[in-house]
Amino acid sequence: MTWDYLLTAFIVCVSPGIGVVFTLSSTLGGGLRAGFWAAIGCTVASVVHLIVAMAGLAAVLHTSAVLFQAIKFAGVLYLLWMAWAVLNDRGGLSVGPAAPQSARRIVWRGALLNLLNPKLPLFFVAFLPQFLEPGAGTRALMELGFGFSVVTFVTFLGYAFVAAGGRNALLASETAMAWMRRAFAASFAALGLKLALARA
Repeated sequence: MTWDYLLTAFIVCVSPGIGVVFTLSSTLGGGLRAGFWAAIGCTVASVVHLIVAMAGLAAVLHTSAVLFQAIKFAGVLYLLWMAWAVLNDRGGLSVGPAAPQSARRIVWRGALLNLLNPKLPLFFVAFLPQFLEPGAGTRALMELGFGFSVVTFVTFLGYAFVAAGGRNALLASETAMAWMRRAFAASFAALGLKLALARA
């Protein structure tokens, strides 16, 4: 595993996406603790997708249009539901102060949100081989997967720390919170639209 690989993985993870938005909204709603568990959930999903990719199932997903479409639209519907829930300040998806949620519930939501993105295993199939030496075996592939998972968690945790640092100032302003809810709702809706337009 090279520094070039780790830097590339960091750039991929730091780019705003489903996991980033979920981690930020969870932190603003429940504080650093919630952000930590959100990062765990998103990382768990990445690990599962990595395992799927390394097992060769991504190739099956790529060749099965029906399976791809089914997973994709389940993800789209979930993202749109999250957009609606954030916009209406509903319970666990409230961007404002919320009642503490169990770690299990936060992890489950973060994992489910990312598991319903069928592009991830396809991404790994295209991404990982670029950093493998000719003739490299399963162990090298597992090392790359482990490295990506660690970078994912550290990056999302970094986002959680940033959000937690500015949380009190944001919560003190009703105007800022209203715009924050709209921004997160729009982000989830935009990610849902992006996923809806994705092709295998």
